Amino acid sequence: MQYRRLGKSGLKVSALSLGGWTTFGDTLTDPRLARDIIVKAYDSGINFFDIADVYAKGEAERLMGSILKLFPRHTLVISSKAYWPMSDDVNDRGLSRKHIMESVEKSLQRIGTDYLDLYFCHRWDDETPLEETVRAMNDLVHQGKILYWGTSEWTGAQIRQALDLCERHNLYKPQVEQPQYSLIVRRKVEEDVLPVAEGAGMGLVVWSPLASGLLTGKYDDAVPSDSRLARFDWLRDNWYKQDLIAATRQLKPIAEGLGLTRAQLAIAWVLRQPGVSSAITGATKVAQLEETLKAVDVTLDAETLARIDEIFAPVVQ
Repeated sequence: MQYRRLGKSGLKVSALSLGGWTTFGDTLTDPRLARDIIVKAYDSGINFFDIADVYAKGEAERLMGSILKLFPRHTLVISSKAYWPMSDDVNDRGLSRKHIMESVEKSLQRIGTDYLDLYFCHRWDDETPLEETVRAMNDLVHQGKILYWGTSEWTGAQIRQALDLCERHNLYKPQVEQPQYSLIVRRKVEEDVLPVAEGAGMGLVVWSPLASGLLTGKYDDAVPSDSRLARFDWLRDNWYKQDLIAATRQLKPIAEGLGLTRAQLAIAWVLRQPGVSSAITGATKVAQLEETLKAVDVTLDAETLARIDEIFAPVVQ
C-alpha cells in the first residue's frame, strides 16, 4: 500500500480507501461478510475508512464501527459527514451549529469512537451563514472530537470563501475536499477545485472513481439485476448511457494490453493525479476489493494516458 499526505498536513492516508456509501448497512448487511471485507482492507494496508451519517441512515456507521473496533484506534483514519436530513425534524439537517454539534455526537456514538480523524460538510448550505459553520467545525477541533475538517462537493469559490474566513479569524482551515472524480467526471475537479485546493495545501479524497461500477465493464451489455444501477434509479439515469458504455468498452483492450482489468486501470488513472490523496472505493465482495487493491502499484505512461484521453474526451463531464 502507498500512503500519501493529506494535502500539506502531517496526516497520511492510504492511496486506496474503503467507503460505506450504498454498501455497508444498505446492500451489505451480513456482519460476517462485512467483517471479511474490512479485515481484508486493513490487512492490505488500507487505513482510511470513509463513512457518513446519512449512509443507510446511520447503519453504515454502526456496522463499520463495530468491525473497526477490532483494530488499534491509532492505526485508523475514520471519517464521517453531516448535512443531509436524518429525520423529518426541521433542524435535523444542514450545517447549522445545532445540527453539526448534535450530528457529530450521534456519529461518534454509532461508530463507537471518541473522535473522528476527518469530518466533512457533506454539501454547501445556502441557508446557514458560512461563519456559523466554520466556527462550529473549529470548535469541534478544539474540543478534540475531530482532528481535521473538510468539505464535500463544494465549488472552488466556496472553498476559497471558507479559507479566507478562517484566515481572517484565525480558525482551523478545511484540510480536505471530497469530490466525485473519475475518467468521466473530471472537469469540476481539474478546472475548478484542484487549483484552489492545491494552492491552499488541501488534499482530495475522491469518491466514485469507477462511476458506480460503469468503468468496470459490468454494464457493457445490460444492467445486472443485483447491481447498483438496478437498485438506484437515479444512478441508472445518470450512468446508463450508450456513449458512456461505448467509451468504457474501448477501455478494455488498453487495460488488457497492460495486464489489468478496467477497474484497475480506471483507479490507477485517478491515482495518477498528484492532487489526489486517496481514492475511495466500495466493495460488497472480498474479490472486488482484492481486484482494486492491485491498482495502487500501477504506473501509467504518457502514451497510455493520451489514448485514454482520446477515448473519453467526448463524454467527459
